[in-house]
Amino acid sequence: MIGWLIGGAIVLILVFWFIGGYNSFVKLKNKVEESFGAMDVFLKKRYDLIPNFVETVKGYAKHESETLEKVIAARNMAANSTTMEQQIENENVLQGTLKSLFALSEAYPDLKANANFLSLQNKLNEIETEIERSRRFYNAIVAQYNTKTEMFPSNIIANMFGFKRKPLYEITDTTQRENVKVQF
Repeated sequence: MIGWLIGGAIVLILVFWFIGGYNSFVKLKNKVEESFGAMDVFLKKRYDLIPNFVETVKGYAKHESETLEKVIAARNMAANSTTMEQQIENENVLQGTLKSLFALSEAYPDLKANANFLSLQNKLNEIETEIERSRRFYNAIVAQYNTKTEMFPSNIIANMFGFKRKPLYEITDTTQRENVKVQF
């Protein structure tokens, strides 16, 4: 009789452990998706702003069409991403093309003085700040989730129910990691 009670208690503890583990995975997975969705809102705002920005630059830099076309192509690729991994990859490409657009504006003093350009640039900078905050939050949640999927004994539940690692939002373009050279 005591053996049955001990066995039943062990089974009950294991059932509660599995239920709690599964529910914590579901909670973290939903937080990952929510944080990615919040970042997606800011990315959408940036996608909507970029064509206006490019049109403003076009008026001043007519012979720079290749740079402008690259920015629009990168924006379209990022906006049409279908998976998290694809979105992260395409966002890194877009970041690089936006840098070239800002570099282009440095070559045109009249453009830098244009009120519409300055307004768009300020809006874009504000959105970039929000995207950066969203990425940090997303990466923090993903780090928790990924740690839980790999640590024992929670990795047993992860493997049983198909909880897989999620991608971090990382810089893949090594030129973005280089130090900026300042010359006087």
